Amino acid sequence: MIEHWELLGVAPVLAAALWTDIRSMRIPNRITVPAAAGGVAVQTVISGWDGMTAALAGAGAGLILLLLMYGIGAVGAGDVKLFAAIGAWTGAAFTVQTLLYSLLFGAVIGWGIVLWRQEGLRRLRTAAGMLAGIYITRNPRLYAGSGREEMLRFPFMLAVVPGTLLAMWGA
Repeated sequence: MIEHWELLGVAPVLAAALWTDIRSMRIPNRITVPAAAGGVAVQTVISGWDGMTAALAGAGAGLILLLLMYGIGAVGAGDVKLFAAIGAWTGAAFTVQTLLYSLLFGAVIGWGIVLWRQEGLRRLRTAAGMLAGIYITRNPRLYAGSGREEMLRFPFMLAVVPGTLLAMWGA
């Protein structure tokens, strides 16, 4: 169960990350690193070794899951460190739940942008062509990186904030 003080610890971090991500599409280390360290420290002071273990598990869950997404170019390094900080404050289960809701909001935002720009059919044709090529050649490496310069970009924090709120509401 998520506690109110944990949410109070995460709220200013999310607000600062939202502000910087909207302005520059970056979340600087001066926000994420102290937030992660603070989450571990506060959890340790309040709950001792169990708190420290939960904080490190949460930070690890956020870090590992977002590193996978970073590896495919879906998020930036600041998002990775931000989810480690969220995990340090709230634990692994809440972090995973937040990520799932954030991905859903991100998909809605992404498709909204695609539809707004009226490029939905072009993007579907490109994806279908890539999948057909992979199926025919059986070599996904031939298509790795193709279209990366065309990837849809928007501040992921626009999805993380409502994802976090929905996770809090469900907690």
